[in-house]
Amino acid sequence: MADYDLTPCIAPNLDRHLVFPLLEFLQERQLYPDEQILKSKIELLNKTNMVDYAMDIHKSLYHTEDVPQDMVERRAEVVGRLKALEESAAPLVAFLQNATAVKELRADKQYNLQMLNDRYQIGPDQIEALYQYAKFQFECGNYSGAADYLYQYRALCTNSERSLSALWGKLAAEILMQNWDIALEELNRLKEIIDSKSFTSPMNQVQSRVWLMHWSLFIFFNNDNGRTQIIDLFNQDKYLNAIQTNAPHLLRYLATAFIVNKRRRPQFKDFIKVIQQEQHSFEDPITEFLACIYVNYDFDGAQKKMRECEEVILNDPFLGKRVEEGNFSTVPLRDEFLENARLFIFETYCRIHQCIDMGVLAEKLNLNYEEAERWIVNLIRSSKLDAKIDSKTGTVIMEPNHSNVHEQLIDHTKALSGRTYKLVGQLLEHAQVQTAR
Repeated sequence: MADYDLTPCIAPNLDRHLVFPLLEFLQERQLYPDEQILKSKIELLNKTNMVDYAMDIHKSLYHTEDVPQDMVERRAEVVGRLKALEESAAPLVAFLQNATAVKELRADKQYNLQMLNDRYQIGPDQIEALYQYAKFQFECGNYSGAADYLYQYRALCTNSERSLSALWGKLAAEILMQNWDIALEELNRLKEIIDSKSFTSPMNQVQSRVWLMHWSLFIFFNNDNGRTQIIDLFNQDKYLNAIQTNAPHLLRYLATAFIVNKRRRPQFKDFIKVIQQEQHSFEDPITEFLACIYVNYDFDGAQKKMRECEEVILNDPFLGKRVEEGNFSTVPLRDEFLENARLFIFETYCRIHQCIDMGVLAEKLNLNYEEAERWIVNLIRSSKLDAKIDSKTGTVIMEPNHSNVHEQLIDHTKALSGRTYKLVGQLLEHAQVQTAR
């Protein structure tokens, strides 16, 4: 299953601190040797200030209580730098901790800067020191302190680039503290800036969108409404173009969201066309499952892919979230996915065949005969499915549904025109990106 692990594609688009939860998951699932995961953790930690954590992992990896001298020296360096930054930021931190003084601040940043300078002798150097202190706290793994200081820094900062950098840091800190509601607010704030900001090149804007979508995976798969929100974001033309150009692996998550979504969306047909376009540039059981059903009408292939999809979900850090219920552990998304995947197979198969052998259908759905019969009976009862089961012959009989061929022809023509327009737009945007490179 390591062949389907997307961590090597996802990690370069994340802050290094956000990679740790992915490695923890992979270690728990034992997708890779423990030694390999521990070495990856140390490699990540070497470029942070989390020296104590690096020392602990070194001890576990090499089964020793001794640590290299360079780690000891690095720890002393980090402690010294932290104290120096703390002293530089102290005047502003003291002001921000004074509730009475903070009330003097207004929405006008220029007024605040002037007031801080005149009354408290706090100038640009102290404000810059607060940013550096917050950033250092983040690198030390103190995400709570970093989030607070970055929020306060943004309220005083007049440099748009530095303010944007602080917002990325604040979002990362909220994700790492699993404050999903606040993280979603920061994500939306960041999206608004990325979509409205003037970038030096179109490529930089595309890259920012790609980063935003990767970071959003943590939030959307830990939010009650996340499967709708991921479609709303990823399926926007500019974001979908960024996926197709720079990050086709994200199609796994958009495909999953479409499959587990309760109400079928009008965008689903267009998404299947994207799957068809990208099936040679990105291979994944979840996207291939949709291609089997809606592009190739290969139900045997869909059945095999459904089994692979289950393994993919269980071993994916975002999709395989476990919920403990008493002595049992479940993966809710896996159960929802399989239920809806069977529904996709059943609906499409029934459109093609008027009389269906129950044994054949049970095989296509990866169920035994009795389970398939019970599943179909419940489906007929709970929906407006125009079908009946003939117990004597062991078949499902679909009532004829004569569609208007003229209307279908018009719909296909409209769809073709829309696809042509979108394709031209994509080519132009891609040409701009290539020129910018």
